[in-house]
Amino acid sequence: MMIRPETLAAIKAGEVDLAFRRWDRPRVLVGTRLRTRVGLLEVTSVDQVAASRITATEARRAGSPSLTDLRGMLEAKADRPVWRVGLRYVGADPREALRAAVPDGDEVAAIRRRLDRLDAASPRGPWTRATLAVIDRSPTVRAPELAAELGRDTPSFKRDVRKLKELGLTESLDIGYRLSPRGAAVVDAEAGAPRTDRQSAPEGTPLPRIGAPATRALRAEGIWTLEQVRDLRVDQLTVLHGVGPVAVRLLRDALADQGWSFAG
Repeated sequence: MMIRPETLAAIKAGEVDLAFRRWDRPRVLVGTRLRTRVGLLEVTSVDQVAASRITATEARRAGSPSLTDLRGMLEAKADRPVWRVGLRYVGADPREALRAAVPDGDEVAAIRRRLDRLDAASPRGPWTRATLAVIDRSPTVRAPELAAELGRDTPSFKRDVRKLKELGLTESLDIGYRLSPRGAAVVDAEAGAPRTDRQSAPEGTPLPRIGAPATRALRAEGIWTLEQVRDLRVDQLTVLHGVGPVAVRLLRDALADQGWSFAG
């Protein structure tokens, strides 16, 4: 279920709790938990409704500027029924804590066995170690470039990286990936020693997922952490090409989560 970044931020803030979709059948069930860039969302209800019965209040609860705008959006795929989906924010993605948990010797052995099983099940042959290695060498590099380095197509490469992410070994960024502390511990254990030249994440609170254009703009200014962002005024951010209202809101919400705000 695709949800726009600005809507995700509004759901997390409690400002939006509905979504409307044209589906041939329900794509989610009550109780389904969706992993998103802002954390976990839970589906609280799924009901088929007539588009003509949607109210202006429901349109506002879905984050739409008006009932007319919502009905206009629903004109696409008009041959399919409309489903009203209730949503609520339920907390951080548990994989965040898993990524930060450095495994002990027994856990490393269990993870390595899991990687061996993934390799054995792949029709392409072993891939897990090569994928971890290319991400380790080239953090924050775009997936198509990493896939090309391994002689792979981008879609299948991304699918495999998601399997590593489920194990807490990698972290997806707006641009590229990096090894998590958990992933680095596994790679180092297999190498027999810690890698001394590994590019580590910048010290400080990581930026939220704000989209590739905004991320590129901030990186070009050497901005990698929320601590750097809180020293800036909003107007200093919006003059950067690629940093729009959605990115500013996501940054503001991330700052507020830390008890901070923009300068000025």
